[in-house]
Amino acid sequence: MQTVSAPGRVNLIGEHIDYHLLPVLPMAIGQRVTVRFRVSTDTRISAVSLDGFAPRSFEWTNGIEPYPAGDWGNYLKAAAQAVALRWGVHRGIDAEVTGNIPPAAGLSSSSALLVAFTLALLRANGIAASLEELMEILPDGEQYVGTRGGGMDHASSLAGEEGCALEIHFDPFHVRPIRIPADWGFLCAHSLRTAEKSSAVREEYNQRRFAGQRALQALGFARYADVTDETLASRLSDPLEQRCFLHVVSEARRVREAIGAMEAGDAAAFGRILNEGHGSLRDGLQVSCTELDRLTECALQAGALGARLTGAGFGGCAIVFARRDELARVKQGLVDLFYGGDASHVFGVAPSAGALAMAAGTSAVSSHP
Repeated sequence: MQTVSAPGRVNLIGEHIDYHLLPVLPMAIGQRVTVRFRVSTDTRISAVSLDGFAPRSFEWTNGIEPYPAGDWGNYLKAAAQAVALRWGVHRGIDAEVTGNIPPAAGLSSSSALLVAFTLALLRANGIAASLEELMEILPDGEQYVGTRGGGMDHASSLAGEEGCALEIHFDPFHVRPIRIPADWGFLCAHSLRTAEKSSAVREEYNQRRFAGQRALQALGFARYADVTDETLASRLSDPLEQRCFLHVVSEARRVREAIGAMEAGDAAAFGRILNEGHGSLRDGLQVSCTELDRLTECALQAGALGARLTGAGFGGCAIVFARRDELARVKQGLVDLFYGGDASHVFGVAPSAGALAMAAGTSAVSSHP
């Protein structure tokens, strides 16, 4: 059997702005989705989950009807649909799927599954695809599932580099690795509230995207890349549009400032930027929750330099930032203050290699056109 894997990601800063084609600063993490597969003799795609989900099997055609909302098999169908739209229908696969990315935690387990399964289909059929080609199909592929997101998760999973965050641009698309100072460290801490995007929360997520788009149009701009004046928000009469606009423009500024702090090794400034980002997500975009707010407060109380929700919000995880030699103390403080002594919900994350680096040397993918 052949194997491909794709990592999850932690977004350090730049939340809810990738779908407005603004730069973001995530990093791929060591936790991954792995697909082991053999090539079928026909066009049937079958997958068995080693993590407790029901087996799924379907015929690969040009138009694939989705499973009911929330079914994990929709990500398999999304991968097949994305490949078919670009390269046509080919041989299917018999696959085993497993992963150690906490689900519904804001760590992009779903996008990692989509990336890994797409790469498996490509490798099974000897199709070479560049990063740029994959980024043309994967974000739209995930919209098959119903989430109107951007391309950050897929770019992180594909192009991650060990020891680096990624400055990802979308207009036009390009990726620049940013070396993370060796004495910086990160924890991922779960709020104990799941961040499902397949329920009513998905509609909340999409609502904020569209409100941001309406705000831009109401102010007469074609794209957010042309906007730097945060005070323009006061011209908007709709409260949701005003809050979304202000978050997007201020978050874009925070991405630029965070990159500068990372390159300068200024840990105090980087932590402050993370804290400000959480405040904007909490008060402006209103995608946080009581559990995430308390979690980030406990992290700062435990000695972290910065903490904020990571991912779409509405639950899931926070990213906690501290100097590496303080990380164990911060973790223990969180265990005591938030988790009541249970250390199983907080773990270290480190910038790791993406799926393309892991697949280097195979015939399925390439990192350049």
